[in-house]
Amino acid sequence: MDTYDADGITLERVGEYVWEIPQEGEMNAPARVLASEALLDEISDDMTLEQLKNSTHLPGVTKHAICMPDGHQGYGFPVGGVAGIDAENGCISPGAVGFDINCGVRMMTTNLTYADIEGHEEELVESLFANIPSGLGGGGVVESGVDTVEAILERGMDWALEEGYAVEDDIAHCEDEGRRPDADPGVVSQKAKDRGKNQIGSLGSGNHFLEVQRVTDVFREDVADAYGLTEDQIVVLIHCGSRGLGHQVCTEYTREVEQAHPGLLDQLPDKELAAAPAGSQLADDYYGAMCAAINYAWVNRQLIMHRTREVFERVFDRSWEDMEMDLLYDVAHNIAKKEVHEVGVGPEGRPAGDDAAVDGEERELYVHRKGATRAFPAGHPEVPSAYRDVGQPVIIPGSMGAGSYVLRGGEASLETTFGSTAHGAGRTMSRTQAKNEFWGEDVQDELEEQKVYVKAQSGATVAEEAPGVYKDVDEVVRVSDELGIGDTVARTFPVCNIKG
Repeated sequence: MDTYDADGITLERVGEYVWEIPQEGEMNAPARVLASEALLDEISDDMTLEQLKNSTHLPGVTKHAICMPDGHQGYGFPVGGVAGIDAENGCISPGAVGFDINCGVRMMTTNLTYADIEGHEEELVESLFANIPSGLGGGGVVESGVDTVEAILERGMDWALEEGYAVEDDIAHCEDEGRRPDADPGVVSQKAKDRGKNQIGSLGSGNHFLEVQRVTDVFREDVADAYGLTEDQIVVLIHCGSRGLGHQVCTEYTREVEQAHPGLLDQLPDKELAAAPAGSQLADDYYGAMCAAINYAWVNRQLIMHRTREVFERVFDRSWEDMEMDLLYDVAHNIAKKEVHEVGVGPEGRPAGDDAAVDGEERELYVHRKGATRAFPAGHPEVPSAYRDVGQPVIIPGSMGAGSYVLRGGEASLETTFGSTAHGAGRTMSRTQAKNEFWGEDVQDELEEQKVYVKAQSGATVAEEAPGVYKDVDEVVRVSDELGIGDTVARTFPVCNIKG
């Protein structure tokens, strides 16, 4: 098959697992979907392709807008979408970043094996659920005043270190060392800070979770060794973001952008892509507020990890240091970063799509990664020194019944995807549809038969996140590996899971 037709949008196969929507009309660049035919069938089942095509109308889009193998419909821009937008002549779009700013994933390794956990699963899941705040609304490991929130927004993981919630190695193994220096708490509203002050160290709801896992397979032993991963080892995965604070930042700036730049909004096929022109005050303010929310999310995950260490200490009667509960890595999704990449250059020195590119030039871009993971290869200066020889760790959560993966940034990632890959399995079913299709208690019973213990605030939450509502994570990861944007290192499988 050389072309693929989906509701009036035709994609051309331009490479193995690479499908392109050609540039036409008001598009500023082509769009590409990275998927097998099986995944493309699922991706094309909602508005993902239309949203991806619409995103190419944003000023300054370079090379091509991209949809990852786990892509699905989002707000304006698909979840799984990546776009490199010129930071001088382009724009930045809150909707193309997402509401849950820095909704990311971290993995903690241990020296425990599955045999050490067996017999403790129910005690462990009950204790984790009792001690780690989850669900909608307030409640966190730390509930504080606005002064503390502002310190977190400005300093990120440095605040956690100063307050005794982190150690130096935690910072060394976090993307950007857990701090965005461009953060500006002064452009985050009081309402956003008020929403955040009682949620510091909490999972939230929806697809956010904490999961104890065992390593079932190792595919690249040299990389796994550098990451500290071995078969049968127990690891902990934490997935959450910036809670109500990040949501408020996105909501407020989306409305402000719509009102301040109606001319640009009128040029876009979807107002959910509302964007502030690069160099405008609103673009600078949103970037500062987004970076502050990114810092908040890193601290949020750090405090959950701190509490997890305390729970393990009580359950296993050993110190977390003795159990070597160390942070492997923390990766951010739903983020736009200023990064320098090589792009095609069109008339008047402005970056252009592939069909207009006449030469290569390094340009600073706003790299929007919405439901996508940074995946820098070995040797890149922004990869932590501990992993620079093998490449950046990439953590790909799967569903509760299918397991997850650890990858490393692939050699082709910078050229193909602005140094990005997938972020998970990707939904195939809405939350409403999932609750109509599945009964939470039945899902829990079926998982327990596989020795996977789940504790949640409600059965509805479990139904929304049932294994059947997600794509095949094995296929998502296989395509990533085949494309060379994320190389498979290890696979894990759940032992116990807590959800909001």
